[in-house]
Amino acid sequence: MTENAIKIEGLRKTYAARGREGAKEALQGIDLDIPRGGIFGLLGPNGAGKSTLINILAGLVRKSSGKVTIWGFDQDVNPRQSRAAIGVMPQEPNLDPFFTPRQSLEVQAGLYGVPRSERRTDEILALIGLTDKAGSYARTLSGGMRRRLLLGKALVHSPQVLVLDEPTAGVDIELRNMLWANVRRLNQERGMTIILTTHYLEEAEAMCDEIAIIDRGAMIVRDTTANLLGRLDTKTMVIEPETPADLPELPSGVTGERRADGALVFTYQSGKTPAAAVLSAVSNAGIAIRDVRTADPRLEDVFLELTGSGANRT
Repeated sequence: MTENAIKIEGLRKTYAARGREGAKEALQGIDLDIPRGGIFGLLGPNGAGKSTLINILAGLVRKSSGKVTIWGFDQDVNPRQSRAAIGVMPQEPNLDPFFTPRQSLEVQAGLYGVPRSERRTDEILALIGLTDKAGSYARTLSGGMRRRLLLGKALVHSPQVLVLDEPTAGVDIELRNMLWANVRRLNQERGMTIILTTHYLEEAEAMCDEIAIIDRGAMIVRDTTANLLGRLDTKTMVIEPETPADLPELPSGVTGERRADGALVFTYQSGKTPAAAVLSAVSNAGIAIRDVRTADPRLEDVFLELTGSGANRT
C-alpha cells in the first residue's frame, strides 16, 4: 500500500479560449506527493491555480494531461474509488435552502451510496455543532452554520482525505476555533489526511506539517513548515526606550526605524549579527531600555519572498 494519500504527476490544465481571451494554462506540470496522516497546506496567491487543482482532485474539472492517484486509486482507471476516498469542503456554499441539515447529510450520503445502516448523520451533526438545528431549513442558518454544514457534507462517506478550501473565510473567531478543533480531532483520532488552502497564513503556519506554494500554475516550493520558516534568516528586534530616542549608529547589516509610537525597530540576519551587537549599539548611544522583544520570521514573510515583490520571478 502506498504511503501517499495523493500523488500528482505532470498535472496540466489549459482552459480553452473564450471570446477575446486566449487559452489559459492554469496548471503547468504539477508534481506533488501528499503523505498520509498529516495536515498539508496548499498555498498561493489569487489565480495561482489552487482551485483548479482542488476541482481536479474532486472530479469536478477534467485535467488536460497528467496523472492523479488518490489513496492508491488512479483517477482515470478507478474514478469511483478515487472520488470516494476524498471529501471536499468548498469555498462557496452549495446548499439547498429548503433542506434541513439532517436532510442535506442524508441526501449527500445517498449520492455516495452509503447504506442507511452505515450512515453517521447524528454523529456528524454533533461534530459540527448542529444537533439543535438538525430540523431547521438551511436558508434559516447563519453563515457560520452553513459553513459547518459544508464540512458535514464532506464527511458523510468517511473519506480518507479531507480538502478544506478557504474554510474560515469570513467566519468569526469562535467558529474558527471550533473548526480547527474538529480538524485536529479528525486528523489525530481517525488518521484523516487534511489538505488546507487558506489566505490566513497564520493558520497554515499553526496547523500544517508540510506546505506547498503554487504561483502562476507552477510549483514554487514544497517543504516542511519548519524548513520554510528557516529559509529566512531575518530577525526583528523591537525596543521601547524609557524616554524618546533617535536611532543609534548601527552595525553593518542592521537596519532600523523609529515608529510613530517611539519604539525602535531593528532588522538583522541572526546568522551574521548577534542580538547582543544590536543591544550594545543601543546601550552605547545612552538609550535606556524599558522593554525589548524579538520576532522570528513568519510564514507570511516567506510567502511574500517567494510570490511577492521579493521573489525572483520570470
